[in-house]
Amino acid sequence: MATEIEAWTTAPQNDGVFSLEKEQDELDGSYGSEDLNELEVNGNWTPQEKALHEARLKAKAKRRLRKSSSRDSTRESLSESVSGELSTDPHSPKSKNAVNDRKSRTGKGRGLPKKGGAGGKGVWGAAGMVYEVEEPDAKDPNYDESAQMLLKELNLGHHRYEFSSLAVSLSLEGKASHRELTSRLLSDLSGKVLSERDMSRAFDKILKELPDLILDTPEAPQMLGQFIARAIADHALPMSFLDCYKGKVDCDHARAALDRAAVLLSMKREIMRLDNVWGVGGGQRPVKHLIKEMNLLLKEYLVSGELSEAEHCLRDLEVPHFHHELVYEAVVMVLESTGDTAIQMMVKLLKAFWQTGLITLDQMNRGFQRVYDELPEINLDAPHSHSIMETFVDLCYQESVITKQLRDFCPTRGRKRFVSEGDGGIVKI
Repeated sequence: MATEIEAWTTAPQNDGVFSLEKEQDELDGSYGSEDLNELEVNGNWTPQEKALHEARLKAKAKRRLRKSSSRDSTRESLSESVSGELSTDPHSPKSKNAVNDRKSRTGKGRGLPKKGGAGGKGVWGAAGMVYEVEEPDAKDPNYDESAQMLLKELNLGHHRYEFSSLAVSLSLEGKASHRELTSRLLSDLSGKVLSERDMSRAFDKILKELPDLILDTPEAPQMLGQFIARAIADHALPMSFLDCYKGKVDCDHARAALDRAAVLLSMKREIMRLDNVWGVGGGQRPVKHLIKEMNLLLKEYLVSGELSEAEHCLRDLEVPHFHHELVYEAVVMVLESTGDTAIQMMVKLLKAFWQTGLITLDQMNRGFQRVYDELPEINLDAPHSHSIMETFVDLCYQESVITKQLRDFCPTRGRKRFVSEGDGGIVKI
């Protein structure tokens, strides 16, 4: 077999066997090395033929180089696909794209993006993923104990109790949400920065200052009683705090505060914390609760007619962004009532709220617009709602409660025209 292959490779040209390269040379008209030597020997080589021959040899060498490079590149790409090793320059653009590729380069997995497409720079995670709140670590170098550390740095010594008394005294002049925050602060500081003895001294001082506090805050005794009850429920004050004052109080204001605390604790005996003693902040209250409070406010106003009390109740709710609900409920209450008394009283109430700035223009417009949109449904329960609405809107416009544009938006319903037998053919409108 070897002799046959050798015969195929060494056979003379006159036997009819030839290579592809030699055939290509003949097609190109070029000469081999033997022909070149023969021409040189015979002296028939001219400078032009020599230059042409050299150019053809260079072209032939380039063709061989391209063929060999293409074969080598095919082998290299095949070996890279098998071995998975990269041989490109790390500084080349192709290498940078490979480094930033999110697909796995280890040959494992299904070729999907990392983390299911939820990874990457500036990405919080997959949709619907909820992260739990992490508690701060006291050993963390960036840990800051905020208010407690600031209070410790003051180095108040034996006067630490005055911090609590000052906080309670200032919150008596604030809102219900401020007093709620103060109660939470006292609960957080208890046992860490302030002891029960410090809390007891603080509230004892406030009880003695009540005659002066009621000059600015007439409701100070009731509020202080709520503070005491909340502190006892939060274990910031000892349970025996009230027992120490039995039969030893001469001030009527201090006695009223202690009685208020005793009543709250007896009502909430089975509840560990009096969390709702100040009520939840307006923005955190449920919508149903706010609607119920506003309905109660309007009903009490219709019975008593006291504008100041209605204004006080609305301010205590601390929901200026939800005052459009009061306007809506007031108008609906007028549509469902009978007689002109409710109309006159509601116009007076809205005018008072408008003049004091308690209800803004935006809230007033939103309240009336909600009634306009729901008037067809309201008319099912109150058949005369359209006519009452027109009368009420005209009165509100006359009292400068609403604008002319809002009055013109009021929907109207055309009345039926008919002719009765006793009208002599006159058309009624």
